Amino acid sequence: MVSCTAASVSESLIKRMAQSVVEVMEDAKGKVQENLLANGVDLTSFVTHFEWDMAKYPVKQPLVGVADTLTKQLSQIEMDLKSRTAAYDTLRLSLENLEKKSTGNLFTRTLSDIVNKEDFVLDSEYLITLLVIVPKQSYTQWQKTYESLSDMVVPRSTKLIAEDSEGGLFTVTLFRKVMDDFKTKAKENKFTVREFYYDEKEIKREREEMTRLLSDKKQQYQTSCVALKKGSSTFPDHKVKVTPLGNPDRPAAGQPDRERESEGEGEGPLLRWLKVNFSEAFIAWIHIKALRVFVESVLRYGLPVNFQAVLLQPHKKSSTKRLREVLNSVFRHLDEVAAASILDASVEIPGLQLNNQDYFPYVYFHIDLSLLD
Repeated sequence: MVSCTAASVSESLIKRMAQSVVEVMEDAKGKVQENLLANGVDLTSFVTHFEWDMAKYPVKQPLVGVADTLTKQLSQIEMDLKSRTAAYDTLRLSLENLEKKSTGNLFTRTLSDIVNKEDFVLDSEYLITLLVIVPKQSYTQWQKTYESLSDMVVPRSTKLIAEDSEGGLFTVTLFRKVMDDFKTKAKENKFTVREFYYDEKEIKREREEMTRLLSDKKQQYQTSCVALKKGSSTFPDHKVKVTPLGNPDRPAAGQPDRERESEGEGEGPLLRWLKVNFSEAFIAWIHIKALRVFVESVLRYGLPVNFQAVLLQPHKKSSTKRLREVLNSVFRHLDEVAAASILDASVEIPGLQLNNQDYFPYVYFHIDLSLLD
């Protein structure tokens, strides 16, 4: 029998993959839905025109073999998803940490993208340039007092090099031997000395690291310009749409691989992998649904096989209750106990471990295509 756990795991995997596409397409979230396709068409069209893939899942082999093939395929995709998204998340977090350093206030942010070599006295045995954060309301006080905060401060050596909403970053040059005394006096006057020493190699390394991370992230994803070319699905204005499974008019079933590959040009490898494997996982998931419908129908109604599988989609959510009532009325003769349990939740169905609300006179499995909700 097809495992219910395998079915729920595959659905969870598909939702995680859809969410990963959202995360990777952070700069183009409006295009996420058009990248969540199955065999080149939107999900609704694929489901409503579903055909069993005889090449991938031969029906002549035992059902347990088909189920095992589907499970192994999904397990491999899940393992690959974990490793790929972990690598991408590490890259993204590293970049975010560097970006945070560039967006904080003057007390916390990196100064490597603010200062210039010309702002400092470098390679001097006696002199050193410090960076001091001065509150905006204290600019005048700073200008009047900084030369006298300590002995041996170079006159007219201060310069405002950056500001934020709270204050400004000033340079001041003094003799190294009075540096500790100057820091103490500055603190007493509510001026904060930033511990920063100009190191050209370190600043260059930090800037190169940011450039490298930005480049690596861009290579993982570039904005996709793919638009849906076919398979758009619309539903007529009536309450229920009924589509027999195995419709021979499945759209885009023969779409050439070359065409699908050309649609992915200009995309980073992670997005490209997500699109391809989301399609594979979704197709496998729908096959599992179809397999479960078959197995459950045989178990409940016996052989020879004599049932019809259909897709029912209420036009409105509010129509679901009415649809249930109609189906229960039409098919209650197939399972009187199940029909009674719908009307009376206290009725127990022998051997059934599911909630009675999930068990009907007919075989029912839910397909939720709202993957981004």
